[in-house]
Order: sequence, then structure tokens, then C-alpha cells
Amino acid sequence: MMLANPAKKYQPFVPFAQDYAERTWPSRRITAPPIWMSTDLRDGNQSLIEPMSVERKLRFFEQLVKIGFKEIEVGFPSASQTDFDFVRCLIDEKRIPEDVTIIVLTQSREDLIARTVEAAAGARQAVIHLYNAVAPAFRKVVFNMDREQIKNIAVTGTRLVKQYMAKHPGTHWRYQYSPEVFSTTEPDFALEVSDAVAREWDATPERKMILNLPATIEATTPNLYADQIEWMHRNLERRDSIILSVHPHNDRGTAVAAAEFAVMAGADRIEGCLFGSGERTGNVDLVTLALNLYTQGVHPGLDFSDIDEVRRCAEYCNQLPVHPRHPYAGDLVFTAFSGSHQDAIKKGFAQQQPDAPWEVPYLPIDPADLGRSYDAVIRVNSQSGKGGVSYLLEQEHGLALPRRLQIEFSRAIQRVTDETGREVTAQDVYGIFKREYLDQQTPWKMVRHRIDGDPGAAEGHHFRIEAELEYDGVRRVVHGEGDGAISAFVDALGIPVRIMDYHEHAIGSGTDTRAACYVELRLGESGTGFGVGVHRDIVTASFHAVLSAVNRHLNAGVQVAAQMQEA
Repeated sequence: MMLANPAKKYQPFVPFAQDYAERTWPSRRITAPPIWMSTDLRDGNQSLIEPMSVERKLRFFEQLVKIGFKEIEVGFPSASQTDFDFVRCLIDEKRIPEDVTIIVLTQSREDLIARTVEAAAGARQAVIHLYNAVAPAFRKVVFNMDREQIKNIAVTGTRLVKQYMAKHPGTHWRYQYSPEVFSTTEPDFALEVSDAVAREWDATPERKMILNLPATIEATTPNLYADQIEWMHRNLERRDSIILSVHPHNDRGTAVAAAEFAVMAGADRIEGCLFGSGERTGNVDLVTLALNLYTQGVHPGLDFSDIDEVRRCAEYCNQLPVHPRHPYAGDLVFTAFSGSHQDAIKKGFAQQQPDAPWEVPYLPIDPADLGRSYDAVIRVNSQSGKGGVSYLLEQEHGLALPRRLQIEFSRAIQRVTDETGREVTAQDVYGIFKREYLDQQTPWKMVRHRIDGDPGAAEGHHFRIEAELEYDGVRRVVHGEGDGAISAFVDALGIPVRIMDYHEHAIGSGTDTRAACYVELRLGESGTGFGVGVHRDIVTASFHAVLSAVNRHLNAGVQVAAQMQEA
């Protein structure tokens, strides 16, 4: 039966009896990447509904190496034959690069330690990672042991690891210890156990031990975890002989912040998984952590220049999807549907110079640096505006719409999205644009034209045109004069047309160059509207644009029938 106020049954974990006022980490900045350790093949694998096969593990391992990980936890070989066989496969088939160290995990029991060392023996370099839970709840509920007994498990396990390592001198062995559930352990006891283990290992600056302080259960806000890390960093007996590592879980959803704060607080190394896979709510997300460094002007030391390949590999091996809004890697993370966002992004891309500092609004990192194309940055639905629509046309088809045309065409898109209730693709946008403007060839259609310039003629009539047009399927030849090609063409039409605005630009280059023309005109007493023409010849393109605008007016019901008959 649930209590009236469930919060009353939860006791907040407070690591220090009094506030840790000596903290210095809040004023620090991260100026270099930490040591990265991927535990995808161990902690990540343990969290899966269906653990990875050897084939999937090999593919994942190769991807981690390609990204640039130098420390990879490859399994829990004493826990399953599959893990043992995978570790042996890596070693026996010489799949481990010379600069990569494998890590294998074990509990503090002699038979498990022996099996673990056996699995890793023969590797060029390997880390044996031993852990035991030290938190009060585990001492009381799980083991029914006091502090001294728990500490003895850690020290005895360390001694046994040394003994079994000595039987395989061909491998360069290193050691890692985790006081499991450090996040809810009294700081003084965590320090006592860690110092005892470092003494047993005989850690020195030349023979450093990895001390990993896991937030096995994320039980506090990230700032308190950072306080715990800084306190350990300041008080460890052999700090200069220790690589201080953190392994944040994500129970509260703040693992990324906890890891960043921990590095600011003195941690040297971070353990986690790509995309945050891991037991229960997941480990800290190494992709997010690493790429966050770019936004601070720091290279992460890992290569995510093809983030889509990394995501596909993780999804295949884990058989878990990466969320479409996952930072940096999700299908939609660089995608804007909102009109105001799209307008700002469009303007940012227009002004961004190749070698200048990145200043595109709403995009903290250049998608191109992750191998992402720009074609998915802006997508259109019922929330979108003129900026997004015009961006897609310009990126995909080279059509740079004038601002008032952007507004006009966005209304056409809005009608479609409101009617269908779905997103429209870039292809859809162009299809609607083509129907709305480029395919407007009734009732008027251009057949051919011939234009003559006559600078000696009376002022205001320097150009003469002869055009063959179709009107409702009937061909007719018309003539006109004007001080420019467009005015002469309008004169030839013989209908009350006033040109309000005109824009043109080239599409493409070289022999493939075409001209795009945008004409805003008023027909009779109607409102203004645009027409668009695209042709290899710029004059012809402008005539197509005029007819496009006239036809759109007529098809919208503008009453100029009498003038048409007279023409």
C-alpha cells in the first residue's frame, strides 16, 4: 500500500556531516580530455536483454579501436564462457593493437580471480579490475559484515591478484580497484579501503594503480558527487601513484554532469558506454561527454567524424535503438522544425565563413564535423516557417527565394501540413513549389519569342517583341514595346499588369548554368503575387515568371476576362 506521502520513506544521502566548504572544483574548467575507458563490452553487455555474441562483440571492439579508445573493458570472463572465449579470441588471434589495453573484471574470490587472470594471460598489456561493495546498505543487507571484514575482502583480493599475475610474466599487468557503490559510502571508509588497497598493491608513481570511484547508484546531485571526488583527490595517501577514475551511472539522469564535475574535481579517467548503455538506467554517455569538449574548444582525443557509422554499429551490437533526439548522434538532433529556429539557422549558415569560429544559432557543433550532412538540418511540418522552407529549396535546388516569396510560399506549405498532419520532406517541398509556380502554364503558355533592341527609338520604347503564346490552347502571335524586355512582354500581353518586384540569380555553373527569375506583380485591382521561371536563357526565364504570376492570379479567380478577350 502506497503511503500518503511516499517521499517520507526516502532518506537523502549526505556524504559530509557538514558542508564541504574546501571545494575548489566549481571555479575550474576542463582544458584537456580525460583518459577514456569504454565498458560497452562488459557493463554495456551485461545490461542487454540478449547479450552480444562473439561476432557482435568483435565488431564492437573494432569500432571502439577505430574511434580511438586505448582502454577497453572487454568482459567478465569468470561470469560466462562467452566472455572468456571472447577475451581469448582477442588475444589468440592477435586482434588487440599494440597501444590498446584490455581490462577484465572480477569479484574478490580466489577462483574467480584465477579464471580472470587465465583469460587475460598472454595479452601484451592487461588490467585486472577487482571490485567489492563497501556501502552501508550492502554491508548490512547483502553481506552482514562490518567495516573491517569488507576492507579485508578488498585487501585479500588485491593480494591474490598479484599472486596470479606473477604466474604470467609475459603480460604487462596493471591493476584497478573499485570500492563498489562509492556514491553512497561514507567518505572516510571509502578512503580507508582505497588506501589499504594501494598499500597492498604497493602503488608508486612508476607503477600506478587505477582507483575507480563509481556512482553505482546515482544518489545525489552532481555537485555532491564532485565534492566526494575532490575530497578523495585531496586525501588519498598515495595520490601521486593513483590514476583516479570515475564510473557514473545515470539513475537520476545527471551522469554527464556528474562526470564533467568529477573531472573538474580531480578525476583523471572516465568509464562509460557509447550512448549511455549500461545496467539499469545506463552508464555515463561517452559520446555526449566527448563531443561536449568540442564546444569548449578542446579536442576529445576520440574520432567521431562518422557518427552515423558509430551509431549503426552500437544499434546492431546492442540491439537497442539510439534515441532520435540523442545529443549529437540522434537522427533528429540537428533537425529544426520550428519556424523561428529554422530562420535563425538559415541566416547562420548564410553568414558562416569556412575558417571562422562556429556561430550558427541553435547548433552547438557543426554537423559536418560528425560526418552529418546539412540536408537534414531543417525539416518541415506544421510548426515550420518560411526560413525552413526556403532553406530546403536553396540547399536542394539552388532556389534563393526573395523574402516576400518565402512568406507567400510558406502559406502553401502550411496548407498541406495542416491538411495532412504530417511532415513534408525536401522532395515534397520542391513538388509543391513546382506545382505552385513552375507548372503554372494555363491559361497562358509561352511557345516562342523574338526580341529586338532599338536604342534609337523614342525614349521608353527601346525594345520590341514578337511572341507566340497559347491562351486556353489557342495559339496567337502578339507584339509589344517597352524600355526593357519585361516591359515589352507585358505590353504584348495587353492586360493590366504592373510589375512590383523582380529578382534573378544563377543556378549552377559552367555549361549547366540556368537562370531563376522571381516576379511579383499586380493584375488589375487584385493583390500582388509571385511567379517563378527557370530557363537557360535569363530573358526567357523572366517571361516564364511573368506568365507564372499571371496564371496564378487567373487561376485564383481574378476577374480580367474582358481584357483577355480584347487581347
